[in-house]
Amino acid sequence: VPQYSPGIGFRQTNDYMQPEEDWDRDLLLDPAWEKQQRKTFTAWCNSHLRKAGTQIENIEEDFRDGLKLMLLLEVISGERLAKPERGKMRVHKISNVNKALDFIASKGVKLVSIGAEEIVDGNVKMTLGMIWTIILRFAIQDISVEETSAKEGLLLWCQRKTAPYKNVNIQNFHISWKDGLGFCALIHRHRPELIDYGKLRKDDPLTNLNTAFDVAEKYLDIPKMLDAEDIVGTARPDEKAIMTYVSSFYHAFSGAQKAETAANRICKVLAVNQENEQLMEDYEKLASDLLEWIRRTIPWLENRVPENTMHAMQQKLEDFRDYRRLHKPPKVQEKCQLEINFNTLQTKLRLSNRPAFMPSEGRMVSDINNAWGCLEQVEKGYEEWLLNEIRRLERLDHLAEKFRQKASIHEAWTDGKEAMLRQKDYETATLSEIKALLKKHEAFESDLAAHQDRVEQIAAIAQELNELDYYDSPSVNARCQKICDQWDNLGALTQKRREALERTEKLLETIDQLYLEYAKRAAPFNNWMEGAMEDLQDTFIVHTIEEIQGLTTAHEQFKATLPDADKERLAILGIHNEVSKIVQTYHVNMAGTNPYTTITPQEINGKWDHVRQLVPRRDQALTEEHARQQHNERLRKQFGAQANVIGPWIQTKMEEIGRISIEMHGTLEDQLSHLRQYEKSIVNYKPKIDQLEGDHQLIQEALIFDNKHTNYTMEHIRVGWEQLLTTIARTINEVENQILTRDAKGISQEQMSEFRASFNHFDRKKTGMMDTDDFRACLISMGYNMGEAEFARIMSIVDPNRLGVVTFQAFIDFMSRETADTDTADQVMASFKILAGDKNYITMDELRRELPPDQAEYCIARMAPYTGPDAVPGALDYMSFSTALYGESDL
Repeated sequence: VPQYSPGIGFRQTNDYMQPEEDWDRDLLLDPAWEKQQRKTFTAWCNSHLRKAGTQIENIEEDFRDGLKLMLLLEVISGERLAKPERGKMRVHKISNVNKALDFIASKGVKLVSIGAEEIVDGNVKMTLGMIWTIILRFAIQDISVEETSAKEGLLLWCQRKTAPYKNVNIQNFHISWKDGLGFCALIHRHRPELIDYGKLRKDDPLTNLNTAFDVAEKYLDIPKMLDAEDIVGTARPDEKAIMTYVSSFYHAFSGAQKAETAANRICKVLAVNQENEQLMEDYEKLASDLLEWIRRTIPWLENRVPENTMHAMQQKLEDFRDYRRLHKPPKVQEKCQLEINFNTLQTKLRLSNRPAFMPSEGRMVSDINNAWGCLEQVEKGYEEWLLNEIRRLERLDHLAEKFRQKASIHEAWTDGKEAMLRQKDYETATLSEIKALLKKHEAFESDLAAHQDRVEQIAAIAQELNELDYYDSPSVNARCQKICDQWDNLGALTQKRREALERTEKLLETIDQLYLEYAKRAAPFNNWMEGAMEDLQDTFIVHTIEEIQGLTTAHEQFKATLPDADKERLAILGIHNEVSKIVQTYHVNMAGTNPYTTITPQEINGKWDHVRQLVPRRDQALTEEHARQQHNERLRKQFGAQANVIGPWIQTKMEEIGRISIEMHGTLEDQLSHLRQYEKSIVNYKPKIDQLEGDHQLIQEALIFDNKHTNYTMEHIRVGWEQLLTTIARTINEVENQILTRDAKGISQEQMSEFRASFNHFDRKKTGMMDTDDFRACLISMGYNMGEAEFARIMSIVDPNRLGVVTFQAFIDFMSRETADTDTADQVMASFKILAGDKNYITMDELRRELPPDQAEYCIARMAPYTGPDAVPGALDYMSFSTALYGESDL
């Protein structure tokens, strides 16, 4: 049910136009849109009424009697309406308009809130709405592009037709058409000879629109429905007017569109048909090739002629594996692809309404599957036959090879065994060697028993080969018999050797026990003697009386153990004598010496004699060392007594100098005199330091390295003495520098005292130096108001090495610069000018007359000749000389 507003349009309920926006019946008409709709709708109506030989001038007036409205509907629909009323009365007009409205309603359009009376009364709003409804129904509804219709179909048609053109982007039916390029593109797409599109510019919309409208009216029979100025002069052209205009272009080009659609349909059908035919040909060829391959392969797989050798049968198996691995997989893929192609072809034929594909006889998918099944059945049988034949040949080869391997292993194992069992190595062996031989023999017996199974297996394999009629059975039997005979002989020799080993073992065990006891007692006794000799000969180093007394006590304790040690020595020698007696009694063939030790009785006796000789030597050495340590102790006490006095004296003097440097009173001259007297008293103490150096030299010569009687070393005393001399000298130098600074800068004694007081106050750590924060606080207390940059500048003056501290001398230098009257280059220059009599230069005679001789010659040697206009011979430039004295800037 349409409700119309020129700026918004009808709200539709029919299928061909979706609702766009809500509409208010009382909404005022937009003047620009109303003007565009009047012009467009009038031109559209006249384009059809011309076919009936008439036209309208005023859209709301000329349709009031309903006659031209009915005529318009007959022209655009091609149908006859009811006979109109020819009367001039209002009732006749209403009747005619109602007939037109009824015809519109019969085409599926329901009108709401619009009646014949409003049209008859010339209601512009309702008249425009009615014409827009007619345009929608008869000019736009039937437009269809790719399953879209009406407005969407028309917009899609415009987008498709203008897509190849630059600067054209059709997204709607209003602002997308303002530059005129859309209209020009539609014309050029269908009639390129009418417009030179390449010369059009996007920034000239009036020319573009006028070109399109003029060409359409002249060559395409599309009346000029809008003026270019109406579109360009409106921010948003009326959508209904643009749609009406564009639909005329669509209908004008619809014939070409239908031809293009028909051609596309034919090409699509032919392409589908060609593709299907190619798929049929591919299927037939692939099926034929696959069936031919199966036909050739089956006879090869049905061949069951056995080979005589394992190598030949394995070659057959390898050929079969190549078939499975290389030849068959591609055919499996071809068979799968064949089925896929067949199914795809049938689906495409069904979707394109073509009859199903029927392959030639014998090439159906079922025929191929049957042939493939036969192939796999024959393949399975061939594989089973191959494996069975290989297993049969493999069994015989395996048995023969197994016999050879086991026989070779057994023969290799028995090689040398008879000679080994006949040896009499036990006759000269020691007990440990006898036991080892017995263990080795037991291992051999175990090995022999384990090989019993191998001998039985060799006999069993030989028996099986005889039963299977192996071609080389005679050689197998001869080899087997030799192995069995040798086996029986090894058993007899093994038993005989065991009995001989056991007899020898019992004989040597007694001697071994005595050897072991000898070794157990000789080893610790020998270690004790070696340790004693090492201790008695060890060079001892002691540094105190207590240490030498400890060594003496330990030596006396050692001497007390010597009688017991001698008894142990005699007992050990007795064990050795007992072994000798047993060897002589039973005629035992001893293969060597005691296996448990290398210590002989002769060594024990020799070391014992050496120990007894070393004891008195040790007694004498300990006595001499005791006397030396007593002398060293006297030297320690003598040095400690002096060092304990000198060390505290140096520390006290250092503290006193520190207090003097901080708490100086009186004039600087008085302070300097006092410090020099103090320095003299320190220098007078030097003989005591020299005396201590002499005592230290005696201690070093005696190699004394520690002294419990004092915490002071000579190094400490030396460093302290040097620091004391350096400190007093530095303090005197500081006072001398302060005097020089005072005299050079004209600082009074009161100022100097004030500087010292301020420095001492802010030297919070009493180190004779202020850190950065203390120095800042000191400056602030003296009235300095400065920022970080200014303070950094001052720190660069007082602490040029960036140590983070300010000495008193640096503080005095800074304060003197801040308070004293300093000469400048300008002042020196002015002084020279006075001497020169206000001239810009000065002569050598004037310098020699006014200045001392050495200073006059200094200036003459360094002054450059004057080159001014008033220069005279011998004139010198005192101005540049003055500037150079101060480095071209005031200090």
